[in-house]
This record gives sequence, structure tokens and C-alpha cells, in this order.
Amino acid sequence: MHKCFYLFIFTILFGTWYKAAASSSLKGIVKDQKGIPVIGAIVEIPDLKVGTATDTAGAYAIPGIPKGRFLVVVTLIGYSKTTMTIDINGDTHQDFTLNESAIETQEVVITGQSKATEMNRSPIPVVAVNNQYLRENISTNIIDALTKVPGVSAVTTGPNISKPYIHGLGFNRILTLYDGMRQEGQQWGDEHGIEVDEYSIDRVELVKGPASLIYGSDALAGVVNLIPTPHAPDGKIIGNISSDYQSNNGEAGISGMMTGNQNGFYWLGRVSHKQASNYQDAIDGRVYGTNYNETDANASLGVNKKWGFSHLDLSMFNDLQAIPDGSRDSLTRKFTKQITEADTFRPIVPASELNTYKIPTLHQHIEHYRAMSSNNFNVFDGLLAVNFGFERSVRREFSHPEYADIPGLYLQLNTYTYDIKYSLHDLAGWEITAGVNGMYQTNDVTKGTDFVIPSYQQFDVGPFAVFKKNMGKLDIAGGVRFDTRIFHNDGLLTKPDPVTGFDTYYAGHDTTGTTQQFTASDHTYSGMTYSLGATYIFSKKLAVKGNIARGFRAPNIAEISADGVHPGTNIYQVGGNDLKPEFSLQEDIGMEYTSKHLSINVSVFNNDITNYIYNQKVLNSFGGDSIKDNSTVFQFQATHARLYGGEASIDIHPHPLDWLHFENSISVVYGLNEGVAGTKLSDSAKYLPLIPPIHGISELRANFKHPFKHLQNTFVKIQVVMYAKQDHVDLANNTETPTPGYTLFNSGIGGDITDHAGKTLFNISVFGNNLFDVAYQDHLSRLKYFEQYPDDPRGHTGIYNMGRNIGIKLSVPFGVK
Repeated sequence: MHKCFYLFIFTILFGTWYKAAASSSLKGIVKDQKGIPVIGAIVEIPDLKVGTATDTAGAYAIPGIPKGRFLVVVTLIGYSKTTMTIDINGDTHQDFTLNESAIETQEVVITGQSKATEMNRSPIPVVAVNNQYLRENISTNIIDALTKVPGVSAVTTGPNISKPYIHGLGFNRILTLYDGMRQEGQQWGDEHGIEVDEYSIDRVELVKGPASLIYGSDALAGVVNLIPTPHAPDGKIIGNISSDYQSNNGEAGISGMMTGNQNGFYWLGRVSHKQASNYQDAIDGRVYGTNYNETDANASLGVNKKWGFSHLDLSMFNDLQAIPDGSRDSLTRKFTKQITEADTFRPIVPASELNTYKIPTLHQHIEHYRAMSSNNFNVFDGLLAVNFGFERSVRREFSHPEYADIPGLYLQLNTYTYDIKYSLHDLAGWEITAGVNGMYQTNDVTKGTDFVIPSYQQFDVGPFAVFKKNMGKLDIAGGVRFDTRIFHNDGLLTKPDPVTGFDTYYAGHDTTGTTQQFTASDHTYSGMTYSLGATYIFSKKLAVKGNIARGFRAPNIAEISADGVHPGTNIYQVGGNDLKPEFSLQEDIGMEYTSKHLSINVSVFNNDITNYIYNQKVLNSFGGDSIKDNSTVFQFQATHARLYGGEASIDIHPHPLDWLHFENSISVVYGLNEGVAGTKLSDSAKYLPLIPPIHGISELRANFKHPFKHLQNTFVKIQVVMYAKQDHVDLANNTETPTPGYTLFNSGIGGDITDHAGKTLFNISVFGNNLFDVAYQDHLSRLKYFEQYPDDPRGHTGIYNMGRNIGIKLSVPFGVK
């Protein structure tokens, strides 16, 4: 963390001296379609991370920027987004006109691109989730908030643990970024969530397909880029206090943020907290072991000058998370809890514990710390980006009821990331970026009593080059990359502790009475990836795009080395030392049509993956589940897989009711296990596990800009979410079971309350999810399989998803100057 701080200070001192780039400026006036100046519009240049707000005359000015060709974005709530690519050279003047529009305009994206790009011109399948979407929906975590996006799902372990899934692929195939930098925190674990403060996220960008070209291994199936709250416009000090409450589990959260910017020097700080009791559903009542208590903090400071910018970001995530195991009384079906190490008797959990916010003895304690230094220098005719990061993830899973302070699993992960690249502004009409990125990791597992993986060291390196060319109506983009990942797994001896009897790490020379849990080993994986795509703009309304990309993913530590019980999963996990890297080849074709009253998006994909790694139950000699250390045994296997499907969405604004939105979407994905050469698969094994069923969303929403004198930017919506039955499941060895379909009804209403001058005093919204309290199980919910008595005559096995949930959000903005 100190290294990132020293780099930040060095960069500022260097930038003060550096004069290679001539200083230019951009200024002008922003008006509406009637020629009236627009106050408070944000004018920004995403590639330079610089922007400002228009004054009372609609005027703006961005001084001290380099010469070059940049995409400029102008936004204001209630108006369509305006974008323009401008050649900036010296004092440049450019006016903008904002229009009120019923159709949501195209977003500008940075994820998976060489430079900021209008989404409809990117051949890479990418989706942007803006701040308005996050405000007008309620969820229990930031990944859960994305599951209504077509093609996106989540593997869940209760309401606060969600892992992103895109086109039927997840875990270490989806790379999560925080403001463009890798989010590292034991992603190999089924119940290991994303360690990010949801209140700090302003918007999200998702790449739905291989992004290994830019980000390397672990981006084989896509990227989720969580982009935090931007700093204040120049000359402003602003803040916000947000809070929310959800009725189902009593979740109460609050977050306070303040940011300022003066002459290119900015700062931002945020503190957040949320806590919840156990959630409830119509079948299970309160679900024991699903409460949580989370506290987070974020801080950043930076400088934007004519030589470029330098930003330092710090964050802290601290979560106490209960661990559900699904144990019940066989007669009453009420939840029970483990109270002794011998575990010969489990009492029923009393109602007082089911309704409490107090975290039980058996729980997880997850800490994540981050320091990021992002730097951009204007060098010659381009931009040199030099980014470094440090992350520390500490995960303790307390699984000993009689020794509450001794963690079973104790993992300490340190990650050092680097990303260096140079982007040319323009080379004969080509935009070219070349660079290298990767990381170095160490993971120490020796402080616990359960050892599911060994300690290891890992080094990743990947040089790459990408290009983009605009030829009028045709844009082409592509690139190539070569990745190398080097693993060293440490050996590990264990010896029983003389007091507790628990296995503990042993480093002595006398091996009497020890057990060789892991042996030292080395692995090296490498592979080449590439991408080539094109977008053709037939008109302002119609665009067609296609892309072909090869992805790469090295096996993770659990897949190659696991051998032990993983607390919190009810699984004894076994790895496969001879597993090979996954390689995918995905083809995407899409069409976008946007008119004044109609928006249509259709996309299809086909993804072929060699050496696809998946988890499957191991059977015993009698054909039943193999049990070891009181846990079901699973082992990682490899196969040839094919996934295909697509999404379609249509947004209708019937004339003359431009304020009315009728939005519909459907997502389809199929996953086939095509086996390996020389083997014949049974019918029970022909489908891949964890493939989401066909599902669709219909939403009728009304948006009013100024419905009443002291009310603006209001919305009222009714939403129907439909999931079909999923019977294309991995039945081999009882790995999966079919999941019935279900339909959920949701609703919401909210808006800004203003004073006499039209200034927002606060924003308030009320939501209802699963209004009819439907009892359902999501196919990707891990709790579906938490069942000790699968032959229960009542026909309800496993744990069901959250029932009716009424939520309220309150946001109070303020400005000091």
C-alpha cells in the first residue's frame, strides 16, 4: 500500500516538471432544443477522467487538456445523452444541444475497449448499467442488482453472496474489475462473494463474451466492471447521504459520501454500513445462518493537469457473514444448529436467534483492503497509462462451535497488479494500444485447521496489442495477446493440536505423527488469444455488429490442488492435477434498432470450449453419494463444452405517451457436454451444470420529468419476471436436479422532492419484490441443495429463495459550494 502512495506522490512531482504536452482547452455552451441554456449539465472526457458542470448561462470550460482526438460526453437527468468526437488543438470551442427523449440513448463504455467508445459502435458485446437503473431497482448486493440484465445471472448462497454468471459461465471465467482493476479475493470458492461496497458503485459495464485480449486469464467468458462514484466537477464540493431498509430480512443500510475538486485537485471519501437478520420465505420461514453485518470505507484523491492525471484510491471491506448449512429437525423441519465438535445432537434454533441481527458462532469474517494508483501521461502523440494495485484479502471461516475464536479456514491472499499501456491518438486513422498487464499473488493457508487448498505463489504476465479503425459507417476492432501463468504450490504437513485435536500446520523436522496434506508442485500455463469484430452503422437508427474471439483461462488453485473439506459448502473438494487450460472460441452477432418510439436489440452467440472444467459428485461403490469427513465428495473434471443462445429486448414508447415505457426481454442459453475423445457420455451427462433456464422480464414504467410543482424525475413501474422450468441439467451422479419454473411480480415508485427553486432536497423510492410471496428456488441457488432429508414426504427439499420484500430508499444530496 505504501508503494502505491509513493508512486502517487512521485507522479505529481513528475507531472509538475513535465512539459512535453502542449496545453489545450475545451469550452462552449450547452442548450436544450429550444435554445435555452442548460444548467448543471456534466461535460466530461472519459479517457482523461476530467469534466465539469455548466453554469447558470449553460457555459462550460475544461482547461489544461492535451492535444488529441477525444470522445466528449454531455449528460443531465431528464435529457438524452449527447456524444461527439472532437479534435482538440489549442483553445477549442464546441457547443452542445441536449434533447428530451423517450428512448434511452446509447451509453459510452470503456471496458474491453482501447478507448472510450459509444456502445452501438463497439463490436464487442458490452452492456452498460447506468446509475438510474441502480437507483430504480432494489437488491441485496451489487451483483444481485445486475441479474435483470439480459444474459446475466448469479450463483447465490443467500441474499448477500452472489457471483456473476454471463451466458451460462461464471466463477473464474468471469473477471470482476473495480474501476478497471482486477478484484481478487478467493474467487474459486462457491460461496465467496464479491468484496465491494455496493453503495460506492455508480454504474456497471459488462462484457458478454471473451475479454482475455485486454484482461488475460479469468476473463474467458466476460467482465463485470464496477465503476465507483465519480469525483465532483471542478470548483465544487458535494456529498450525499443514502439509506435503505428491506422488510424481509430487516436489512438496514446507510452510506455517507463527500467529494471536492479545486483547480484539478480532487478528493472523495465514503463510509457505509449495512446489517440484516435471517431472510424468510413461505416454506422455510426464517432461514438460519443468512444474516450479515458489513462495514466499508473508501477514499480517493488525485490530480488532473495538462500532463495527464494521477489518482490514488483506497478501500476497506469488512463483512461478518453467517454460514447456512441447512440442517433441520427431521419431524418439524425447523432449522437446527451445531453446538459441539462431536456433533451428536443439534437443538432447534429458537425464534429469538432466527430474528436477531447477532452473528452466530459459526460464521465467516471477510476483510478486503485495496490501494490503487492510476496514472495517465500525455506523451508525444498518445497516452501512457501506468497503473499499479495492491489488494489484501483475509478470509476466516469459523466452523468450531466449542472454540469460537479458532477459524477452520484461514486464507490470506496478497495480490500485486500491474497494467502498463500506450495508446496512440491517431495513426493514419488507426487507434492503436499496446501494453502488458498481469499480477503476482501469494496465498497463505497455514493459520487455520481446515486445508482445502495449499499455500501458493502465482505470477501472470500478458503482452497485448489492440486496434480500432473508423471508416465512416464501418468500425473494425481487434487484437492479439499471449498469456503465461506460473503456479508454485507449497507442500503442507499437518499435525493434531494436543489441546483441541484439530489439524494444524506443521513446519518442524520431526515428521512423526504428521500427515502430508499437500505436496509441492509447479505448473505453467500459457496461450494465445485474439479478437476481430466489426460494426456497420446503416443509419442513425440501425446498426449491425459481429465479433469472433478466442478466450483463455488457466485452472485455478482449487481445480488443480484441492483436497479437503471447505467449510460453508458441505463439500469435500478434490482437484485434478493434470487439468489443462481452457480455450474458448465465441462468435457473436447482434443488431440494434433505435427510433423515437421503439428500440430493439437482438444478439446471438455460440461458444465452443475445450478442456472445460466442471465440478461433479463422486459416487461410492453402492451408487450413492461418496461421503468423506461428513461431507459430500465432489471432483473437478474436464470435457469439451458448447454453449449457445442469445438475448432479445424491445422497448416501446407508444405515441403520444412518450413518458410510458414498455420494456421486454428474453434470455436463452443452452450448455452441452460433448465429452472427450474416446469416451461415450450417458444421457444423464449430456448437459452442463449450472445453466440458467430460459427467462424473460416485462416492465411497464412511467417516467415523468415534472409531474408536480415540488416533484420531478419520478417513476412508477410494474414488473413481471418469468423463469421457465430447467430440466436440461447434469443428472450424472446426482450432481443436479431439475428446477420448476416460476413467475414473480415486482413494483416500484419514486422521485425527487424539490424546493421552490427546483433544487433536489431528497430522493425517495419504495419497492416491492415478489409481491405475492411466491415460494421458489432459483436454479443457480446453492441453498437448493442444502437438504439432509431429501425423501421428506411434504415434497419440499432444500432451502427456498427470499419471499416478499418491501424496500425503501432515501438519498439526500448536499453541496458545500
